[in-house]
Amino acid sequence: MESSGISIQKHVAFFVFGDSLFDAGNNKYINTTDQRANFWPYGETFFGHPTGRFSDGRLIPDFIAEYAKLPFLPPYLQPGSNQLTYGANFAFAGAGALDETNQGKVINLNTQLTYFKNMEKLLRQKLGNEAAKKILLEAVYLISIGTNDYLSPYFTNSTVLQSYPQKLYRHMVIGNLTVVIEEIYEKGGRKLGVLSLGPLGCIPAMKAIKKPGTGECIEEASEQAKLHNKALSKVLQKLESKLKGFKYSMFDFYSTFEDRMENPSKYGFNEGKTACCGSGPYRALVSCGGKGTMKEYELCSNVREYVFFDGGHPTDKANQEMAKLMWSGTHNITGPYNLKELFA
Repeated sequence: MESSGISIQKHVAFFVFGDSLFDAGNNKYINTTDQRANFWPYGETFFGHPTGRFSDGRLIPDFIAEYAKLPFLPPYLQPGSNQLTYGANFAFAGAGALDETNQGKVINLNTQLTYFKNMEKLLRQKLGNEAAKKILLEAVYLISIGTNDYLSPYFTNSTVLQSYPQKLYRHMVIGNLTVVIEEIYEKGGRKLGVLSLGPLGCIPAMKAIKKPGTGECIEEASEQAKLHNKALSKVLQKLESKLKGFKYSMFDFYSTFEDRMENPSKYGFNEGKTACCGSGPYRALVSCGGKGTMKEYELCSNVREYVFFDGGHPTDKANQEMAKLMWSGTHNITGPYNLKELFA
């Protein structure tokens, strides 16, 4: 994307942390992961080639960067991505707030924080303490994490995650996320955007493995997401009253996305429950692109009619709708601030 007309003084930097909803291609650079999107038809509609994004096109952070008049942030691990003053994207597919989630296969949230700290040191070395401090202070930090912490027990045989009572497990997930937010604050971060968890039990991939043919959601997983969102909201309110200058924007991804799944035609979609690309029930099995054990897959003819591109990720069009709401939505959807207010 063209970045002309943006001077170092005038733009606000943008730092992105999280999972596959936000991963711009870091997954391409790690050999251990089996969570990759660096093959066709990922990227088919916007970029015209796969970029490592889990979508047919752009992700929410891409649209937010566009609205903030920034270039798309390259994945942090991409060689030569050194436009540090614009920010960076540290997100990684399959990542969780807990180190145990998909352990050994992903770059978890704590490691993403380490990358951010390395970058902060580099900024100080290159620009001096004052200039680096100003960039970090004015920057906006966006996080999407937690989905894999709650879903991985359903998809893997890991018993580590299932050995805790749900409430304690939730405390651990939110506790880890809180520590990361506080460390970003310590380094100068003051403006935070957070995506709430979506209706996890209703995504096509969950229904396909747990209740194929019934069309029913796995209520327990969606309930966990709701309880997580409620607890996270309370934590953010506490942080706002405790940390001087801290402002946040929490986007209600749950309700806004659920409504598109249930009432697609209201938003210009035709299909809210079946994915565009994949195989099996709801085209939701992880076979989009035929790179896994299943080589056969189906691809829809008009991706703009679909809310889901694959079994767990939105289409470019759905991402754009979410990003618009996050950017300038009313405060009952994204509050107490929207992202436009944080970038101002």
